[in-house]
Amino acid sequence: MDFSFQLYSARNFLPWSDVLAMVAAAGYTQVEGFGGVYEDPAGFRRALDANGLTMPSGHFSIDALESDIESVLAIAAALGIERIFCPHLDAEHRPTDRAGWEAFARRLSAVGTKIRAAGLKFGWHNHNFEFAPLADGTMPMQILLEAAPEIEWEADIAWIIRGGADPIDWIARHGDRITAVHVKDIAPDGEAADEDGWADVGHGTVDWPGLFKQLAAHSPVKLFIMEHDNPSDAKRFATRSIEWMRGNTE
Repeated sequence: MDFSFQLYSARNFLPWSDVLAMVAAAGYTQVEGFGGVYEDPAGFRRALDANGLTMPSGHFSIDALESDIESVLAIAAALGIERIFCPHLDAEHRPTDRAGWEAFARRLSAVGTKIRAAGLKFGWHNHNFEFAPLADGTMPMQILLEAAPEIEWEADIAWIIRGGADPIDWIARHGDRITAVHVKDIAPDGEAADEDGWADVGHGTVDWPGLFKQLAAHSPVKLFIMEHDNPSDAKRFATRSIEWMRGNTE
């Protein structure tokens, strides 16, 4: 199994040349991009190549995807990105009812049509807000999956849990949509307050061995992307997480 590293996890430990060297030395073969690394795609690609890394997936904002899709596709081509995920929706722009989420799903579908026409894959990356029930009891994540049936899902398991939902249930029902997974962990209550309550993978409360079995049984997932939203030490996170993964996955 090849492991990827979400570069957002190391955004506070620049320069990127040092980050990429650290990630490669830890044993990763892949990274996932985000907006902070797209300023000089050709230069970043050279740095990836120099460290033996590839970037099979990348995050792009809904604004970029809707306003300048040609630039997004050019960046993806330069970096070798094969799967594009829309990663977030700011609170002030989030719909508050079913009709609003259905309309947003149609926007994602329209973007996905353009991306697939270019030969790439497209999907949505969740946080916790998609699992907060609406007034009618439905969940935004369910609406997105139903109203945009052609898009993929990059499942951020820890955010599902923080949203109060059961990832085992969601994987069982919608695992066929999951093509990438963010592998992150949650610290025990009261711990790691300086790291927003996140933990190194395998050193928190998430049942990753059980989740890997569920994912293997119900999904076609190929990309396993390590992420920590606010590590105090990116090298520690990268190293401890991949060491645990190597010892607990086949």
